Amino acid sequence: MNRGRWHLRVGSIVFAWLAALVGIALVHRSVPVSGWLLVHLLGLGAAGNAILIWSRHFADALLRRPPDPSRAGQAWALAVFNIGAVAVVAGMIVGFWPAVLTGGIAVAAVALAHAATLLRQLRSALPSRFGDTVRYYIAAAALLSVGAGLGVAMANATLPGALHDRFIIAHAAVNLFGFVGLTVLGTLVTLWPTMLRTRMADGVEVAARRGLPALVAGLAAVVSGALAGSPAFTAAGALGYLAATAYVLWPHLDEVRRKRPSSFATLSVLSGVVWLLGSLSYAVVAFATAPTWPAVLDRAGPLTVVVLAGFLVQVLLGALSYLTTIVVGGRAAAIAATTELERGAPWRLAVANSALLLCVLPTPSLLRVAASVLVLIAYTTFLPLLARAIWQARKHRDTPSKQGPPPAGPSVRYRLGVAAAGVGVVVLTAAAAVAADPAAVGIATGPQASVTATGQTTEVEVHVEGMRYVPDTIDVPAGNRLVVTLVNTGADRHDLVLANGTRTGRLAPGESAVLEAGVIGADVDGWCSVAGHRQMGMTLAVRAVGAEAHTGQHDDGGVASIGADDIARSLTAHPGAGFAPHDPVLAAATPDHRVTLSVTETEQEVSPGITQRLWTFGGSAPGPTLRGKVGDVFEITLVNDGTIGHSIDFHAGALAPDGPMRTIQPGERLVYRFTAPRAGVWLYHCATMPMSVHIANGMFGAVVIDPPDLAPVDREYLMVQSEFYLGPPGGEVDAAKVAADTQDLVVFNGYANQYDHAPLTANVGERVRIWVLAAGPNRGSSFHVVGGQFDTVWAEGDYRLRPGPGGAQSLGLSAAQGGFVELSFDEPGHYPFVTHAMVDAERGAHGIIRVG
Repeated sequence: MNRGRWHLRVGSIVFAWLAALVGIALVHRSVPVSGWLLVHLLGLGAAGNAILIWSRHFADALLRRPPDPSRAGQAWALAVFNIGAVAVVAGMIVGFWPAVLTGGIAVAAVALAHAATLLRQLRSALPSRFGDTVRYYIAAAALLSVGAGLGVAMANATLPGALHDRFIIAHAAVNLFGFVGLTVLGTLVTLWPTMLRTRMADGVEVAARRGLPALVAGLAAVVSGALAGSPAFTAAGALGYLAATAYVLWPHLDEVRRKRPSSFATLSVLSGVVWLLGSLSYAVVAFATAPTWPAVLDRAGPLTVVVLAGFLVQVLLGALSYLTTIVVGGRAAAIAATTELERGAPWRLAVANSALLLCVLPTPSLLRVAASVLVLIAYTTFLPLLARAIWQARKHRDTPSKQGPPPAGPSVRYRLGVAAAGVGVVVLTAAAAVAADPAAVGIATGPQASVTATGQTTEVEVHVEGMRYVPDTIDVPAGNRLVVTLVNTGADRHDLVLANGTRTGRLAPGESAVLEAGVIGADVDGWCSVAGHRQMGMTLAVRAVGAEAHTGQHDDGGVASIGADDIARSLTAHPGAGFAPHDPVLAAATPDHRVTLSVTETEQEVSPGITQRLWTFGGSAPGPTLRGKVGDVFEITLVNDGTIGHSIDFHAGALAPDGPMRTIQPGERLVYRFTAPRAGVWLYHCATMPMSVHIANGMFGAVVIDPPDLAPVDREYLMVQSEFYLGPPGGEVDAAKVAADTQDLVVFNGYANQYDHAPLTANVGERVRIWVLAAGPNRGSSFHVVGGQFDTVWAEGDYRLRPGPGGAQSLGLSAAQGGFVELSFDEPGHYPFVTHAMVDAERGAHGIIRVG
């Protein structure tokens, strides 16, 4: 197989990983561990394959070794690497650690074999001017094996939480700045002047040779600092790596001065390198000023976006763009491919980089979402252009080459105009986002806007104690400008929102932010916007001293909750086409009770035409049902993929709550192990305050522990009753309704009247067992089957009724209690089941058993 055919064939692997990345990005809200998945589809899948393919190609070229004609060894290595990568991804999605372990071993083995092959070639080759580039590749491949090991360890539920938190930074640093960063810096030695079509600058080789040990030393310091949990030592290592990177890149500036980048390939790579330097600079400052290790983890979030979307994607797309034109074969084919890949290049680059800047700056969430969509569009367009480029190259492969210079591209003025149009799209999108939510950027009207400014500033520092701001009242002379420094000295994430539209971002424990409240001309209310925190007392009053009393501002900036008429119409409506009810069948117990529960935020329909943004365990409300026997050991790994702190409390276990029930912040995880000592249908729920709000917004589920004498039945169903306190359409729970105990819906298994539309089934004479759990957070249940009588009732660990002359008409449960009933049906028909608190049945706690 010749060079061109080989690279086009294996390049399709990179293309497939990039296509999968785009697909997941479009539906990431409904995919488990979506954040992790996006990172690894790009870093492990697309970038990993590209590095293995092209570092071998460049090593052969630099060492003047002919490639293996059959390329069988490379093909097998790539096959094993991709099988391992797929196993890692699949194992993480389904929570099966042995698959992650097997895949991680395969990835590490291929990386070590790749490093060994390059080392052997380097030692056996004649002295080469560019042997140092190959040394970069060897170090990078060796570091990938280390990064894979750290990743496998992190996926293991037995890893202590504190150690897992330290592994996060170490794993990311080794893979991104070691495997990817060293490969890029080593390749630029020869590739960058080649792409620019200029001679290599003086000092490039020397800088590369001397810089490699310094880069490895800086990276080692970062990893050591991370494993030790030391923000200062980690920052020192990042500073060393930044200095070494700048030293290696400095001589290349001469090449840029002599030949300005103008193609998509060169501008994309240059943009990526700039983002790399910027991300490293941010890391140094952010880590050095972080008061605690959790604060380091929180600040690493924006860094991940910058390194991946700014550095890695742009370098990868730029390199692929240039290298594709090299391997397609023939001058005419290369020109045709280049023409396709250059289509809209200035627009794509301008949109990607300016929108990415909005994503990483402290902008309102709606603006960040809009900007991230633009970034995705700009990058995604590369894939169809790449496919067209290869197709056009094949069409022109046999076209005779014309003599003379290649066709001139668009003029500089034209490219600048197209780039300006791209920036204009971003500006217009930002303006639309601001128009949709002007308060998010502090645009206010009314009394505040008309007050006469005094020119003086009032500065106040506010701390957090529990669920209070200290101080919670600020006196400001009317006309003074107010500056508030919020220091989160609490144990959870908090922010501060003022009714005039100004706000801080959400702060992790230990972080602080400055809120520029503007000129104060009237009383202004403030609060924490995390759901439920305001109702628990996190409010702040800004009093304008000397202002007229009637000019106060008390608008909470909210959107009206769903109205009573809309709810009434929904309860009599039918779900749309494709409605799938929550499966009511209680599955048999499994021997393995190791489960990963990811906290996700997802918009779901809770009644026909009514959607809410729920916080869920495992993507559904109620969360997955667990079932076992007395004495079984359960090991639950909780992963917080949400945007605020969450926790979990299993009533089925009996242990001190201090550790396993602690609140974990976004991106963190904990392992909760308990032995089930007693039978029951037990509630599990989020225990983060306010607990009522977290449960009401979907964070609950059931654990069924069978009584030892449980007899077999023909059918088993589970009904988890809960309430909804509806916020605005598509919004989160209305915490004020929760506090007032005014429910909008009462439902079985998370959806109003769903078993009216998809009835439970049974046959005449069959014995049916129905488990019931009252999840609340506030309402109990009086479970009743219309037309049926229970001959067995079991509640809260004991039988209240066994088969005999007596019967029962309902199973009465308070909030957080559970049990089961058994009955059979003597004739066919439709038997409604309800909670006999009839107002709750009429709010949606209603279903049908269809007996045939």
